[in-house]
Amino acid sequence: MSIFMQEQNDIACRVTKGNRFADGKDSFLVGALQGKFEENVIVTSVDALFNWARLSSVWPMTFGLACCAIEMMHAGACRFDLDRFGAGVFRGSPRQCDLMIVAGTVTYKMAKRIKLLYDQMPEPKWVIAMGSCAIGGGPYYEYGYHVVKGVDLYIPVDIYVPGCPPRPETLMAGLIELQQKIRQDRILRKKSAETAA
Repeated sequence: MSIFMQEQNDIACRVTKGNRFADGKDSFLVGALQGKFEENVIVTSVDALFNWARLSSVWPMTFGLACCAIEMMHAGACRFDLDRFGAGVFRGSPRQCDLMIVAGTVTYKMAKRIKLLYDQMPEPKWVIAMGSCAIGGGPYYEYGYHVVKGVDLYIPVDIYVPGCPPRPETLMAGLIELQQKIRQDRILRKKSAETAA
């Protein structure tokens, strides 16, 4: 009987607990792979690797419109420190950014400029609408004839961060939600629903 068959028989006789059996020995799969790779080798998919790199280095645009921008600056300062999430490098050019945080009141005059800046950002790009004014007009919804009733009428929004103005913790929670969305993204293979359509 070969060693492989003997190992399979041993596996069938033992009760497993995770990767280790009740008698303390490693499972056959772990034992077969043990020592086969050099140090510092990671086995993963290309999608997972690219998504990890993307979510760990989200660069927001230096862009603020009203009082929510003060809270966005506060979130980037030392007390809350967006650098922990890889998003502390606020860039001055839209061509170097992959995240637009629309923080504040968007007027119709400014909406055209926001659309232009969004179009200048390279793919992949994401948008966070921060504050009730950016989400739906806020306190200017009824009588503010000059205020856009939601920035999503002009550009696609990925994450909505509510509040007037939202606290820095809320923006950080929105950034974590965005990172979860990026983690689920598929780069090399399409979803089955997309390929069927």
